[in-house]
Amino acid sequence: MADHSFSDGVPSDAVEAAKNASNTEKLTDQVMQNPRVLAALQERLDNVPHTPSSYIETLPKAVKRRINALKQLQVRCAHIEAKFYEEVHDLERKYAALYQPLFDKRREFITGDVEPTDAESEWHSENEEEEKLAVKAATAEEPNPKGIPEFWFTIFRNVDMLSELVQEYDEPILKHLQDIKVKFSDPGQPMSFVLEFHFEPNDYFTNSVLTKTYKMKSEPDKADPFSFEGPEIVDCDGCTIDWKKGKNVTVKTIKKKQKHKGRGTVRTITKQVPNESFFNFFNPLKGKSDEDSEFTLASDFEIGHFFRERIVPRAVLYFTGEAIEDDDNELEGDEEGEDEDDAEINPKVGNFGATQTYLLCYTLRLLKMFPTLRQ
Repeated sequence: MADHSFSDGVPSDAVEAAKNASNTEKLTDQVMQNPRVLAALQERLDNVPHTPSSYIETLPKAVKRRINALKQLQVRCAHIEAKFYEEVHDLERKYAALYQPLFDKRREFITGDVEPTDAESEWHSENEEEEKLAVKAATAEEPNPKGIPEFWFTIFRNVDMLSELVQEYDEPILKHLQDIKVKFSDPGQPMSFVLEFHFEPNDYFTNSVLTKTYKMKSEPDKADPFSFEGPEIVDCDGCTIDWKKGKNVTVKTIKKKQKHKGRGTVRTITKQVPNESFFNFFNPLKGKSDEDSEFTLASDFEIGHFFRERIVPRAVLYFTGEAIEDDDNELEGDEEGEDEDDAEINPKVGNFGATQTYLLCYTLRLLKMFPTLRQ
């Protein structure tokens, strides 16, 4: 039979338990006053996995039902946003028609088909006095070339995104480039735009115009409607370049020795293989869906969008370098406020994805149109 001793009517084991509890409380108080222990505990708490989804799972069914209703509303918002971008596209088309007469006159000045009047060529700048002195000092023997030589080729050299695509053997061809135009899809047609590169007669191909068409869609994905962030590229088409004999810079001829299996004789064969060139821009990848082709397609759209949004509307400023300085200043401002973690590059689309670039351009336009949005 167990022996239970008593002290003042209280079992001894109960007294012992009370003493242990008191000691534990004192020890806990001492531990919790230790900064190192507290820091370690906080670190453990911070590392405990806690995601929004785990929180949602703990909610009552009635609350989850209301959340589902909110999601339905969000899908409807996405469809309204898609219509917004369609109307922006229509607005772009409308204003493109207003810009075009000015762009046509720009081409005439560049090619030298028309000489600007004194009034048209008057421009006040910071170095106005120096320029006037330079004009007075100019002699009659100073060359007076037609138009503005190598206008578009100079832009290609000035802009890093474009110069990286241009090979040395592309340069003589690009010197024949006379104009770049943007054409928007007609009303009621699927959203798209076409880049037209107009060339003067040359020794390389017979085409007078090379085209690149970008097809877009502005509607939420049925399987993932919440991923919608604006118009996105769905496809792009190039054109066939009718190269003159021996002038195709997109391929190169290599010689290869081949040994006959039976006879053991060796012969030299020649074959054509792809060659790096800007003119591959007019022959986009088709039929592939791997990560490399997705990256190429995204990069392709980024370049096309840059032509559309920056190069064509502001060509003279990219020729003089003024627009490039503005772009650099914008980038420096972005980098100063950018956290290292935020600077990570998306492996598929680089620093700017196609959709993000598209949205940024629209946002900047809206801010210019409606200054109150800045507040």
